[in-house]
Amino acid sequence: MTASNFAHLEPDFPAVHAAATSAERLAMSEPEAAAILAGKAVELALGWAFAHDAGLTPPAQPGASRMINDPDLRMIMGTKVHAKARFVNLVRNKAAHEGAVLKAQGARQAVEELHHVMHWFGRTYGKRQKPPEPNDFNPAPLAVRADLIREARRKIETTDRALEKRTEELEELRARYASLDEELKAKRAEVAKARAEQTADPHDYNEAETRTRFIDLLLAEAGWTDLKDGRDLEYRVEPMPNERGYCFADDVLWGADGLPLAVVEAKRTCRDPADGKRQAELYADALEAMHGRRPVIFYTNGYEHWIWDDARKIPPRRLGGFKTATELGEMIARRDDAKPLATQTPKAAIAGRPYQARALARIAEHFDGGSRKALLVMATGTGKIRTVVALVDMMVRAGLVKRALFLADRISLVRQARTAFATHL
Repeated sequence: MTASNFAHLEPDFPAVHAAATSAERLAMSEPEAAAILAGKAVELALGWAFAHDAGLTPPAQPGASRMINDPDLRMIMGTKVHAKARFVNLVRNKAAHEGAVLKAQGARQAVEELHHVMHWFGRTYGKRQKPPEPNDFNPAPLAVRADLIREARRKIETTDRALEKRTEELEELRARYASLDEELKAKRAEVAKARAEQTADPHDYNEAETRTRFIDLLLAEAGWTDLKDGRDLEYRVEPMPNERGYCFADDVLWGADGLPLAVVEAKRTCRDPADGKRQAELYADALEAMHGRRPVIFYTNGYEHWIWDDARKIPPRRLGGFKTATELGEMIARRDDAKPLATQTPKAAIAGRPYQARALARIAEHFDGGSRKALLVMATGTGKIRTVVALVDMMVRAGLVKRALFLADRISLVRQARTAFATHL
């Protein structure tokens, strides 16, 4: 077999070699395919050059035309080679996109020009094997191989027959699945009808007991078990705006000083816990009138739990359970001890840039208005961590927090933050 004009590419650039030799082999029998493969070989070669040559900067968008027209590449290639690369790419585009009928002579010309481009490419970037010198184009590999064409056509015909058979099998499967789908729809209709015809379920699921067990379990986790631990069940509160003038709160949690820390209103599990919000507020009013201290409010349905410290004008928020006596005591102490965050000036030694001070002032206004969340977007290098350190410092001095949790998506950022907190706090 006659050696390919592109054999020198195989050791270093196998993908480029495969495209170029395919173009060479098909030039006389499948001109359009050969032109497309020749252009592909140029694109692969230039892509390799842009990826590995420090003197080339990859274009913003991919594509052979953008690489060919790059001024740095043109300087490296030289005018002659650059013109040949443009010619191969032009023939490729005509064959692939413009529907032009390409004759064998045009494909041969494209392969010849490709030979020159690949000679330059192998001579410039090849390491294990360089192109031979001299390296004249050999037209022999382009000769039509009738036996190869017959074999290719035979394979195509065999493949077509296999595809026809497979298509028939797929049509049979589609018909079967359509039948199964109809059966499934009929079964679903039967189930829906049976459900609609069901009578009322007489079983006692003991919903109230399940709810109580949930609440008792979560209260016990927070240290509230019975009266000796500061928990009163069904505690009478008054005055209440009803005919009797009193009601019984589901749970009242007491502090060591004998004053109420929290009141819990429990609703049925099938109801929204917010239905108990107003009732819990009335209990808090009565407990404040009876004992001189307003408790923190919880309302729950056993599955959802909400906490509300309305004395500080903080909106209710959902949480996973109940607070301990210490945590509730700290919340109540903050009513008197906490200061507005806006009264705390950020320390210039931590975050002294004007835009950092403005960002902290906006966050302070946001938190003082009752919000619990803020999103601060800052570009790289503008001091995000120092800004957060300054914010934590302000919140500690305002009596709003004792501890802070800093989260980051990379260990290096956590280490950087740990150093900043240790340095400034």
